[in-house]
Amino acid sequence: MSSQSNQSLEVKEVTLFDRIFRDSEGNIVVAQPPNLPVLVGVAAAILQSLLPSGQLQRAAELFAFGALFTWAWQELFDGVNYFRRALGLIGLAALMTLGLNSLSM
Repeated sequence: MSSQSNQSLEVKEVTLFDRIFRDSEGNIVVAQPPNLPVLVGVAAAILQSLLPSGQLQRAAELFAFGALFTWAWQELFDGVNYFRRALGLIGLAALMTLGLNSLSM
């Protein structure tokens, strides 16, 4: 009886594709609805581009940077798969590059 139950339980081999693109439930996840840091970051970036130069524009720029940095950090360490984590790493590197470029201006 136990040999029959062992035969019915198949262990599926986890492939590299599965590790990169699937979440813990087996769903392929490449894009997902935006979370709060992305929405706030994009809204602040749009606001920053519409404002004239000054303290308010700088505050919106810093707010956008902080929100997008938070999103990238969350994706890097809590992403549902390796693709989402890589996306967070790329976003974090891009934000650091843009941040360093704006400091040198």
